Amino acid sequence: MQKRNIFLWALYDFANSIVMIVFFLYFSQWLVVDSGVSDAWYNALFIFSTTLLILTGPVISILADKSGKCFSFLKANTVLVWILFIILSLVILFMPEQKVLAMALFVLGNFVYQSSFTFYNPLLNGMAPPEKRGWVSGIGNASNWLGQIAGLVLVLPFASGSIYFFGEPGRAQVFLPATLCFVLLSLPMLLFFKKQKVEEKQVTFLKIKEEYKDVFKQSKILFAIPGVLMFLFAFFIFNDAILTASNNFPIVLERVFHAPDTKKTFLLALILITSAVGSILCGYLGDRFGLKRVLLWILFGWMIIFPLIALSKNIQVLTTLITFMGILFGGVWAVSRALLSRLIPPEKLNHGFSFYTISERFASFLGPLVWSGIVVLAPTENGLNYRIAMVSMTVFVIIGFFLMKKVKYEN
Repeated sequence: MQKRNIFLWALYDFANSIVMIVFFLYFSQWLVVDSGVSDAWYNALFIFSTTLLILTGPVISILADKSGKCFSFLKANTVLVWILFIILSLVILFMPEQKVLAMALFVLGNFVYQSSFTFYNPLLNGMAPPEKRGWVSGIGNASNWLGQIAGLVLVLPFASGSIYFFGEPGRAQVFLPATLCFVLLSLPMLLFFKKQKVEEKQVTFLKIKEEYKDVFKQSKILFAIPGVLMFLFAFFIFNDAILTASNNFPIVLERVFHAPDTKKTFLLALILITSAVGSILCGYLGDRFGLKRVLLWILFGWMIIFPLIALSKNIQVLTTLITFMGILFGGVWAVSRALLSRLIPPEKLNHGFSFYTISERFASFLGPLVWSGIVVLAPTENGLNYRIAMVSMTVFVIIGFFLMKKVKYEN
């Protein structure tokens, strides 16, 4: 295995998770709690960015596969993420009244950020043999969770007011420091990662137009590979629940459990620590006992944990449940990523992972609609609407579990 590449690959995951967790935790609260924007509008931002990903992801991934320039695509994509999040951070600091502009930048930033995984995930195949991909995928995911912990610790003094940067005080202070850390820590991979030697071909604008016409043909070939289409469908369904609950969790902590920012930070750090453990543990178990089998175990755990969280009466009970939830968080993405890398042949990796990313992001399309509908229409007393929304996510996981059982894959 290529140890230097694995380190740089994991460091990149560590870096991008810093900016992700800060915007995940604080942008939702800055927009909904501080600025008075509706929960429905916040969830709609993910729908908009997902729509952009659906329209562009499959075609760009085909170009990356055919040109052999996957790593070049990742570098260009990463620089664009830097630019968008720096501009968004400055808007929040100096023009907080420009909420529409901030939301538009968030949509674009989230879209480009998620697009990067179309080119990042396929690099797994070149770094590890098939029998070690669960373990290496787990290392990457563990780095992601550890990066999120670092992000929370980094910005807490800014959020609490202990350190004042400049511009708008309060939660607005956290975004620029997180983005600058992302820039500095992702730079080593862009400079020093040793890409695989593959034949590179020139991509022209005419070729891009041709690929748009050819995308359905290429997708049909991809979906004909045994297990791929069913996997992506199952992943979309169960990830719908996990990602929707994750995106709304800070608001749940605020509205249902009335947790202050310091308590939220502690609880999210607890999730992240146990997620790092879960990533490596489940990745190892996936290599040892079979990736599909272990993924089904993880999904069964989610069927139990969602209702228990919804029924929690106080923050103490929730803290205990979060410990177990973190292990499931870490495991589900480490194992599913490794499993898909085993299902798809090398020449189709970017295209296949574009649908993996779309399936993951499309969970920010249907899930938020269900969640927002329940939050708006259900009774609000004692946070009942949020509790019902959390329970509703169990239905998605159950459907995803039975679909995953149908995936044709020999462990």
